[in-house]
Amino acid sequence: MVAARRQDGGAGAGVDPGAAAERQSGWEAATRARLMSGEEGALGAVYDQYSSFVFGLAQRVIGDPRAAEDVSQEVFLHLWEHPEAFDPTRGSMRTWLGTLTHRRAVDYVRREEARRRRAQREASRRPMSVPDVDEMATALVTAERVRAALDVLPVEQRECIDLAYFGGLTYRQVAEALGIPEGTAKSRLRLGLRRVAEALEAEGLEQWA
Repeated sequence: MVAARRQDGGAGAGVDPGAAAERQSGWEAATRARLMSGEEGALGAVYDQYSSFVFGLAQRVIGDPRAAEDVSQEVFLHLWEHPEAFDPTRGSMRTWLGTLTHRRAVDYVRREEARRRRAQREASRRPMSVPDVDEMATALVTAERVRAALDVLPVEQRECIDLAYFGGLTYRQVAEALGIPEGTAKSRLRLGLRRVAEALEAEGLEQWA
């Protein structure tokens, strides 16, 4: 790599491209041997030289920087785990990494597309619940009559029911909210509900409680 950089720096001084390619090929063969011996520094050297290239290619194919980072990690991990897969006699490491990156990036795009299609199919198969018109009408009428029955209750009973049944509070929380004893809150709720139930029964509706 150092030799290659020096040649790049002296491009105007008449560099022999064949000699530079030979030195690069020698570095790649030596790096492959270091990788096969499990030397982590060799992987770091490859990463330093080619990470920008690998990431840039993955991002162009995928269009998502985070996914491109994942693919880049997969590529270098594959090189670390299978250094024998790279053969310097058959091409440069840059070409090999580029081919592997492109393949992994395309695989990622295909997996994501298949996942989206599955999600769309599942969503289309999901039955849509259509509300029953009669049930909705009955519920609205019942709610209206419940409100009418509440309106005629004494204020203290109506307050307790509003907090408990429309505010979701327990009778203890109702007592705390109104600043009254728990027994009083429970008694007001019981009396108020009984009057509402009686009013609804008189109109032919099921008991509400």
